Amino acid sequence: MPEPLTLTVSLRATHEVRDNYQLFRLTGLLDAFSEATFSKKLKTKIDQGPKNIILDLSTIDFVDSSGLGALVQLVKHTQEHEGSLQIVSNARVTQTVKLVRLEKFLSLRNTLDEAIENIKK
Repeated sequence: MPEPLTLTVSLRATHEVRDNYQLFRLTGLLDAFSEATFSKKLKTKIDQGPKNIILDLSTIDFVDSSGLGALVQLVKHTQEHEGSLQIVSNARVTQTVKLVRLEKFLSLRNTLDEAIENIKK
C-alpha cells in the first residue's frame, strides 16, 4: 500500500516497499527548492533497504538542473550500496535529460513494467 512521503510543498511523493525494490511516485517540481529534501529523504530510505529503487517521474511537472544533479547523486548512492535506480520518465523529463546526455546513466524507462524488468536480481 503506498504511503505518503512528505517532501516539500512543490514536490509530493508516495513510497512503497515491494519484493526487492522501493517504488517512489513523484508529482510536482524537482528543482533547486525541493532537491535537498528529496535527496536526504530518498538516501535515508535507500539505506534502510531494499537497495533497488524505482522513481516514477511519469507525472512530474518539471525537473531543473538541480533536480538532475540530485538524480545523478541517487544513482551513485544506489550503486555504492549495490543497488540500482530505474527512472520511469515522461516526455518533459526525457527531453531535459537528453539535453545533458544522461539518458543511459539515469536508466530512463518508458513504463513501470519496463523499470521492474530491469531491476538487479
